[in-house]
Amino acid sequence: MAYTLIKTEHSARRGEFATPHGTVQTPAFMNVATAAAIKGGLSAFDLKEIGCQVMLCNTYHLHLRPGDKLVAELGGLHKFTRWDGPILTDSGGFQVFSLAELRKITEEGVTFRSHLDGHKIFMGPEESMQIQANLGSTIAMAFDECIKNPAEHEYAKDSCARTVRWLKRCKTELDRLKNEGKAVNPQQMLFGINQGCCYDDLRTEHMKQIAELDLDGYALGGLAVGEPTEEMYRVISVVEPHMPKDKIRYLMGVGTPGNIIEAVSRGVDLFDCVMPSRNARHGHLNTWSGIINIKNLKYEKDETPIDPQCDCPVCRNFTRAYIRHLFKADEMLGMRLAVMHNLYFYNHLMQRIRDELDAGTFQAFHDRYVTLLDSRI
Repeated sequence: MAYTLIKTEHSARRGEFATPHGTVQTPAFMNVATAAAIKGGLSAFDLKEIGCQVMLCNTYHLHLRPGDKLVAELGGLHKFTRWDGPILTDSGGFQVFSLAELRKITEEGVTFRSHLDGHKIFMGPEESMQIQANLGSTIAMAFDECIKNPAEHEYAKDSCARTVRWLKRCKTELDRLKNEGKAVNPQQMLFGINQGCCYDDLRTEHMKQIAELDLDGYALGGLAVGEPTEEMYRVISVVEPHMPKDKIRYLMGVGTPGNIIEAVSRGVDLFDCVMPSRNARHGHLNTWSGIINIKNLKYEKDETPIDPQCDCPVCRNFTRAYIRHLFKADEMLGMRLAVMHNLYFYNHLMQRIRDELDAGTFQAFHDRYVTLLDSRI
């Protein structure tokens, strides 16, 4: 099980990532199923139809509901959801720091209250690994501290050091769980997360430290949290030379089609974001000409598909006029069709990127689409 770099075009990488649940062609987009379901009414079988390669679920949310021990009893996430491809579980760190209003951070971990009912929870590296081992995901993310960006340099430095210590504990605990037969997936992989806000020295030093642990993959965390987009791109370019060339690279929580194209050009392999499904549920749909708002009056009598260049099941069968009507009538089908279209678009975008890299024409593709796809029509 490993990442294989097939070819490069400048810093952009075309590769394959072999996992216990299948090989992922990269660059790739992971479809976000936070609570083991895509918001918008899509099942695992729908995801197959629209070209999804990896599903992402969340440790924090599944720990609260239905409970990771119950998921383990039921055979793990793959059996529970009927998705047979790779699943990545986020460690819960981001949710602990973004959803919990009251929290206490110590060397052991974080004490906080559930956003559902307020009951007290403790989560540290060991607890995160235990939960993810119960979920049985293909890839477990290390438990890290997600701090606000910007943050004071001194605090960010201390946080990076803590995140390294926590990462080592995650590795030790996951190895223990697998060796003792307590992991639903005995071949579960572990990714480390690079932190350091937008400080070049912290980012590079932290990356060097976690690279020494020889993990299955490495993620860039703490970006796309409100900093200017150009600052995010700059940080990627600063860290990239220090990321192992033979390991997969994951940019967490990103992003728009333009963000993805730009990050691929800087050497990133893997992405996830709630944006395509969230935007779709509000009627904002991706096309190869830019973003449309299907609720606009001008689509009331429009008998063309959402995107004439798209071959998704929605565009093959339904008109803009019909989908607009569904939204205006508050019919759930409208949301489902919109989400299906946007996720197909994102997965097909990744296929186009891979095809362009294979052909050695990615730079021309980048120049044509990096701004166009994020523009509003």
